[in-house]
Amino acid sequence: MLLSEAERMELETRARSRTLRAADVMRARLVLALAEGLRYREISQRLGCTAPVISLWRRRFTEQRLDGLFARHQGKLPAPESTGLEARILEATRKPPPDGSTHWSTRKLAKQLGVAHMRVARVWNRAGLKPHRFERYMASDDPDFEAKAADVIGLYINPPQHAVVFSLDEKTAIQALDRRDPVLPLSPGRAERHGFEYIRRGTLSLYAALNTRTGQVLGQTASHHTSAEFVAFLGSLVASQPREFEIHVILDNLSTHKTKRVQEFLADHPNVSFHFTPTYSSWLNQVELWFAKIERELIHRGIFTSTTDLSRKLLHYIQAHNRTARPIKWKYTDVGRRTHAKHSSGTGN
Repeated sequence: MLLSEAERMELETRARSRTLRAADVMRARLVLALAEGLRYREISQRLGCTAPVISLWRRRFTEQRLDGLFARHQGKLPAPESTGLEARILEATRKPPPDGSTHWSTRKLAKQLGVAHMRVARVWNRAGLKPHRFERYMASDDPDFEAKAADVIGLYINPPQHAVVFSLDEKTAIQALDRRDPVLPLSPGRAERHGFEYIRRGTLSLYAALNTRTGQVLGQTASHHTSAEFVAFLGSLVASQPREFEIHVILDNLSTHKTKRVQEFLADHPNVSFHFTPTYSSWLNQVELWFAKIERELIHRGIFTSTTDLSRKLLHYIQAHNRTARPIKWKYTDVGRRTHAKHSSGTGN
């Protein structure tokens, strides 16, 4: 059996490997032995395989070269009862367990039906079922959902000329958490570690307005979450834009967005228009995506020695974000959808 230089190098690499499966290593050594001109009996004694096995892999290598040295599993036909058993498993999965628990595990259901737990696991995998997980959702009960959603989506897709569109909201009660113990940095094989005990240094609210065209954020921190603070932020928002521009603001139905002081501000600034999302539909507001990003990248693991330190780090993050900001690629495909899955949770198995 003749080998090319590339084939020989590859087979020798496989033959020396300590990470490949033993069967793959054996097949590489078998072909190399055949290339040396060894007889079947000598190969059988060296590798502990039979003559039919040697003949099989010699034929496959001759026909397909290196591509032929991978094992094939012929599989087997499904047993006549497997389809019916799979239906039983799926039907039982949708019913609550009789012991009062909230969901099935593979072993609990297998014991109930008298089958192997791996069969249950395979059926769940094929059907995409994960009984140990669940999702929370929020359904909008706004009778004007379609009209309000269309108004907001229209601003995203086709904003007015000579106008700027802001997606605005506030992230309230951000805690300035300090740690009693020093942070141990990550190292090979070990994650970053934080002390269990913490110290509360106070809270701040973050007002943020995301420019839907550029992706840049105008942010401002406040010690209190009041209508006065909200109006003050609106004033800075208006001051940041050219006077001749219309300003369209997308926001939710929070009570502080509809106070008398806010109405007076709108009366004094006719170029500012509010567009409220439907009730329980703040997920239509793009700035929520940015809030999730700052929570994930800064707030969740951040250590803040004071509210001043928290404010400084939040504003620094916004400045860094604005240097490379891009508009959010956002789409809404199901016009009849009124619910939004908030997050999923696992309850163990």
